[in-house]
Amino acid sequence: MHLTGLHHLTAVTARAADNFAFYTRVLGLRLVKKTVNQDDVSAYHLFYADARASPGTDLTFFDWPAPPERRGANSIVRTGLRVAGEGAIDWWREHLARQGVAHAAPAERDGRLTLDFEDGEGQRFSLVDDGGAGEAHPWAGSPVPAARQIRGLGPVRLAVAVPDRTEAVLTEILGMRRDRTFALPEGEVRVYAMGEGGAGAELQVIADASAPARQGAGAVHHVAFRIPDGDYGAWADRLKEHRMPSSGPIDRFYFRSLYFREPNGILFEIATDGPGFTADEPLDALGTRLALPPFLEPRRAEIEAGLKPL
Repeated sequence: MHLTGLHHLTAVTARAADNFAFYTRVLGLRLVKKTVNQDDVSAYHLFYADARASPGTDLTFFDWPAPPERRGANSIVRTGLRVAGEGAIDWWREHLARQGVAHAAPAERDGRLTLDFEDGEGQRFSLVDDGGAGEAHPWAGSPVPAARQIRGLGPVRLAVAVPDRTEAVLTEILGMRRDRTFALPEGEVRVYAMGEGGAGAELQVIADASAPARQGAGAVHHVAFRIPDGDYGAWADRLKEHRMPSSGPIDRFYFRSLYFREPNGILFEIATDGPGFTADEPLDALGTRLALPPFLEPRRAEIEAGLKPL
């Protein structure tokens, strides 16, 4: 029973229309599910992914009218996005410059060529050359050429006050392995691997002695880790056995989830690969209408009336 990699990452936007434009037209991702936050139906929950809406490729956003994030410790501070090859990094550098997107110069980090950038709300990303490892499913409707498209999530970095406490949960409860370390100007980064490892199955942890972050627009809300559908019950039992306070089983219709906070307060989710986003829409029509799980369908008129058009 192992985590197999990153499943999705959920962040916060205060500008849903601008968010939709940036992630589809600039980053070239596919909107694969336009739905609502199941715990707050006044807010969109937007899912961007590859052509097949594959687990491990999802960037998702809650649309909340929040002030900007106050950056600090005990937060997720950078999200990796995988691309294939040095040529892809060069292409993205030129593309981001043409689009007026704030970005740094490409640099080698932890043995991989990377390109840091931010969206218009300060969401922090790194494009990471993964060497073309594993499957990729380019979206034919993307403005980004197929060979240059984002292939999925890459390493996700946490900044925490007490890294050893986070490490205990990662290794002793979640079964990750501490794989290596590398240096950044701000300190040593510990790299933890899941499953077969690789850029799409890594979590990074760095110490941060600053004041705790305050979530808002531009912040990451939580990170989710992949499990096979059949392991869901065993993972729920494992959290109980380790006396880890959690949400208990929650059925999100598109996947099943378990939520809990690691000791520094960052929200983690364990999520199944299935049933997937084609549970209520055909693959070729994903994201073209407001999708609601069955328990919210009777409230469709009320929910639609409370949402602004994208």
